[in-house]
Amino acid sequence: MKKTILTGIKPTGQIHLGNYIGAIKPALDLAKVPHYQPAYFVADFHGLTKIHQADEFKQLSYGIAATWLALGLNPEKVIFYKQSDVAEIFELNWILSCFTPKGLMNRAHAYKGIVEQNREMDRDLDDGVNMGIYTYPILMAADILSFQTNIVPVGKDQIQHVEIARDIAETFNHHYGETFVLPDYQVQEGTELLPGLDGRKMSKSYNNTIPLFEEPKRLQKLINKIKTDSLPPAAPKNPDTSIVFALYKEFATEAQIEKMAECYRSGIGWGEAKKELFDVMNHFLEEPRETYKELMGSPKRIDEILENGAERARAIAKPFLKEIKRKIGVHM
Repeated sequence: MKKTILTGIKPTGQIHLGNYIGAIKPALDLAKVPHYQPAYFVADFHGLTKIHQADEFKQLSYGIAATWLALGLNPEKVIFYKQSDVAEIFELNWILSCFTPKGLMNRAHAYKGIVEQNREMDRDLDDGVNMGIYTYPILMAADILSFQTNIVPVGKDQIQHVEIARDIAETFNHHYGETFVLPDYQVQEGTELLPGLDGRKMSKSYNNTIPLFEEPKRLQKLINKIKTDSLPPAAPKNPDTSIVFALYKEFATEAQIEKMAECYRSGIGWGEAKKELFDVMNHFLEEPRETYKELMGSPKRIDEILENGAERARAIAKPFLKEIKRKIGVHM
């Protein structure tokens, strides 16, 4: 039997290079593996923890879906849906919350991070914390467990989410017998170190990202802002420590990568290196950029694709939820 592999992206901002390299690109590669049944979703209700403007929320959700499709996701070969279209996930969310110790949520990284930041700013420790943020890991567990997911690709900073899902599943299984598959995480090595324009991890919160479908002129300007050292053009440079080279590798061919690495070792100016990065990125993104624009101009087409995917997702989640409810005594 095929193993289910699940990936979701929440709509809290424009898709940037970090999202593509850290989540979308490896997920698209996994979709080609014959013994996997991939399920990819727009995690729109996760985004509701932060985005409270209706028009922005809708556009960002469409943007996630259009990005997947523009980059080559085939909705006929994978299960591709919008989280909010699968009601069973949210019913399971409540059931799982009744098996989740509060202490487990207290230890969740996102919540602890906000608390620590509030402590440093001498504010109320729960300032800015809504219950969606606090119980976020339970909804994520429902996302994972609803489909008997075997593998969840994550960066190292997201391992805890899968561990929490396992903990909750084990507690339920202890009470009612083997019900949930215990999911495993698959770490996307190196993605947590993907550098942004300023050398720190690429993140919307640092405002150091490069939007994936940026227009060419703006893309080139952003690339030119990438932080580099002060070595002169003729000086040998280490490709392994270069932000420019790290990004270049994600879009270039093996032959191009090997040639660029040699240029680094023999000496290349940062201006030239950045131009080479722009050339390979822009070439790769030209067609997806146009497809993305077409899709964003045709929201009904996106709706149709997501609705079809939701039907397939519910065909899995609905009978499984019925079995869970029978076990807890809701359905006799």
